[in-house]
Amino acid sequence: MRHITTHTSPTSGLRGIGDTSWHTRGVCHGMNPEDADATFFPLPRDYEAIAEAKELCGLCPVRRDCLNYALENALKEGIWGGLTEAERRPWHDGLPQRLDYGRVIAFFNGRDVHLTGAERQVVIDHAYVRGWRPDRLAAALQISHKHARDLLRQAANKVFDRDRTLGVPRRKNKKNKKKGTQTAPSTSRSASAKPSTQPPTCPSAKPTSAHASPGKAA
Repeated sequence: MRHITTHTSPTSGLRGIGDTSWHTRGVCHGMNPEDADATFFPLPRDYEAIAEAKELCGLCPVRRDCLNYALENALKEGIWGGLTEAERRPWHDGLPQRLDYGRVIAFFNGRDVHLTGAERQVVIDHAYVRGWRPDRLAAALQISHKHARDLLRQAANKVFDRDRTLGVPRRKNKKNKKKGTQTAPSTSRSASAKPSTQPPTCPSAKPTSAHASPGKAA
């Protein structure tokens, strides 16, 4: 606990799982190490000490960061983020399935966040929708170019299967749309041109033939 409460070094630059820059903003920062151990590592049935620790955690501005730190580093002893060992146990067990969209948004905003499996999949799906290239996804997730390409291909297949199941029509290419817009006016023009040219010729031909026949008979 001494390292946690007296840590004053800047952000380490490691992945989010090793980020300890939030320690200096915690309520417990600067406490005497012995007092901190007695407060945040009480006996399981020392309800008075547990209540005192939770009261301090309730005033802490980085309570959520503290909880994430304990979960991601598998710290199952003591009180972290205002939760006891028993209260954090379901969080530890369900950590791979945790989906926090706040962390996903932070990732897209450029923060180096330690993502769970579910959060990582959401990032991959959104990267495909946003049109990310494999090299960009590879740099963001710190994986190989081939792995990133395969992940984007899987996301594309998933979207295709979903649209086919729901009966969503596939988008047409832009080239086909341009061709359709060019051919449509030409057909409309030809259709409108035929009525304008044909009616004047037909009425003029009929009267001339009618007058010619009586003249020849006379």
